[in-house]
Amino acid sequence: MQLRYSFRLYPSAGQRMALARAFGCARVVYNDALRVRETARAEGLPFPKAGDLSKLLITEAKKTPERAWLGEVSAVVLQQSLRDLDSAYRNFFDGLKDKRPRMGAPRFKSRRGNRQAVRFTANARWKITTGGDLALPKIGDVRVKWSRNLPSTPSTVTVIKDAAGRYFCSFVVETEAGEVLPEVMPEVGIDLGLSHFAVLSDGTKIESPRFLRRAEKKLKRAQQALSRKAKGSNNRNKARLRVARAHARVADARREFHQLSMKLIRENQAVAVEDLAVKGLARTRLAKSVHDAGWSAFVGMLEYKAARHGRTFVKIGRFEPTSQVCSQCGVKDGPKPLHVRVWTCGACGAVLDRDINAAVNVAKAAGLAVSACGARVRPGLVPAPREETGTHPKASRASGSQAGISVL
Repeated sequence: MQLRYSFRLYPSAGQRMALARAFGCARVVYNDALRVRETARAEGLPFPKAGDLSKLLITEAKKTPERAWLGEVSAVVLQQSLRDLDSAYRNFFDGLKDKRPRMGAPRFKSRRGNRQAVRFTANARWKITTGGDLALPKIGDVRVKWSRNLPSTPSTVTVIKDAAGRYFCSFVVETEAGEVLPEVMPEVGIDLGLSHFAVLSDGTKIESPRFLRRAEKKLKRAQQALSRKAKGSNNRNKARLRVARAHARVADARREFHQLSMKLIRENQAVAVEDLAVKGLARTRLAKSVHDAGWSAFVGMLEYKAARHGRTFVKIGRFEPTSQVCSQCGVKDGPKPLHVRVWTCGACGAVLDRDINAAVNVAKAAGLAVSACGARVRPGLVPAPREETGTHPKASRASGSQAGISVL
């Protein structure tokens, strides 16, 4: 299993200048290679190979006055930039062949991009010093804030500068299965929503944190200040950083899902969720709330933590009618408007909480042995069976729907 570990970097003023040169050189090589390939495509010429691009845009370019400054950074960074372009094209063509989700064609990188990154492989001879610094070629020993130990020796490191001006180093390491947690009895289904972030099949409701909504006032003021600044001015750049830092605080808050996801994995042997169509919901009037909820990040955390700790993770189809089926008797009662939070089953009379009922049905659809007792808000009256069994279709359907109902 591959895991990514990210740590905060604190480069000095000189190291920030060296990193800026590395980011700029990598961007120029990427854009030059993209320009050469797009020109060849427009003229109907063969697609240039990576080796030819490396010789033309790195080796030969360093000998020219216009690109002599490419020699000021590690050559590995420039080679990795070409590999990144190859990956972008490969992903684009695989999307056209339906081998992966579709994505746009590679685009030119901007000097004022929101995120900049360079990657150093083992060939660059980077290392972690005995003092805990990250030694990078032609940059120096950069101070790192280590929050945990790496499980194995990484072969590559990616240095990132985000939109808020913060620096990070990212390691991708191969790890074996993590600590297999002792087996426990509970199995849980999770219904994700907007009124509550998550509702569990045992009746537990987790409030929606509403990260973006809580920060909206500060973001609004920062964005208004940015819009008033003259384009290209230093004040506009400072205002842009303030907006980026406000967004970064929201993104950092969403990472608190790690605590909730780990708690669910520790306390349950199996976890089931619904495969939500986030892209479809993002085109509705609920788009802002959907993006603010961060469901995809949370589900991704559950999935990899379950695999790492020996738990079962199940994702059911998005077309399962979890909100329409009574978890007590299994009768489909039909769709309900969103404002209906509690409803009564027309077959067995159970009074059901919409979200808890859906969570129980998620667990049942995944084949988990959960108790449905949490779905009932209060006991409902079970309709008495009809005495007459006439031949009228409605009469026969009514009597048949009660045949398998047992009184709790």
